[in-house]
Amino acid sequence: MKIVYFAWIRERIGLDEEEVALPAGIITVTDFLHWLKGRGENYASALQAPETVRVALDQEHTEHSEPLGDCREVAVFPPMTGG
Repeated sequence: MKIVYFAWIRERIGLDEEEVALPAGIITVTDFLHWLKGRGENYASALQAPETVRVALDQEHTEHSEPLGDCREVAVFPPMTGG
């Protein structure tokens, strides 16, 4: 699966994107974010509050309760702000 990082999440993790093989048991977006947060200090720093992070599966924004299914790309965005 391809993971793409944006804005300050990309800066904290230190990667634009990466290819990963998810371990068994990662079913929902929430599961994915908690697994990602546990991958190292830079991931933990980027995902201090995973509930505020926005995620798109195959370029469609989704809720954290959604299953990953057979998506090929997960994009991870910081919270959006308006003005």
